[in-house]
Amino acid sequence: MRQDGARVVAASSRGHQIAGVDFDDIDFDRRPYDKWAAYGQSKTANVLFARALGRRGEAAGVRAWSLHPGQILTDLARHLSAEEIAGFDALDAEGKPIVDPARGMKTPDQGAATALWCATSPLLEGRGGAYCEDCDIAEISRGELGRKGVAPWAVDDGAAEQLWALSSRWTGCDIAG
Repeated sequence: MRQDGARVVAASSRGHQIAGVDFDDIDFDRRPYDKWAAYGQSKTANVLFARALGRRGEAAGVRAWSLHPGQILTDLARHLSAEEIAGFDALDAEGKPIVDPARGMKTPDQGAATALWCATSPLLEGRGGAYCEDCDIAEISRGELGRKGVAPWAVDDGAAEQLWALSSRWTGCDIAG
């Protein structure tokens, strides 16, 4: 059955730049658990998922993208220490979130813009599987953590297929590729 025009938008973040997916120890069974590596790996997995789904869904008229909504101080920060939050330079002198879209620091409403753009923009026709930020397709990054762009490991089609195969094995669900 064709689903012409259906779009899937997977939320990721620049956190994907922290780490690729370690397929040899995806669950941190043999390496020490590191919350930032785990976060980075999970955000990379979202990008890889969108790439694999974007390719698989094309024939059925289903497209997929991933995105970085912006640096938005949400309730996720409740799991961080005051020192960790300070390290992000996300709060002003009064302890309120800094909003500076030029630096990627956004309100939730501003952060929703790229998701809405991915869900509706005709500019994305024929460009499924891309990673987007600031209502545009992101360029490949040069390895600068926290800067604009998508890490090379997150747009690796071999890794996307490896993640898809692993996910299919774990869930018993698949879409032909």
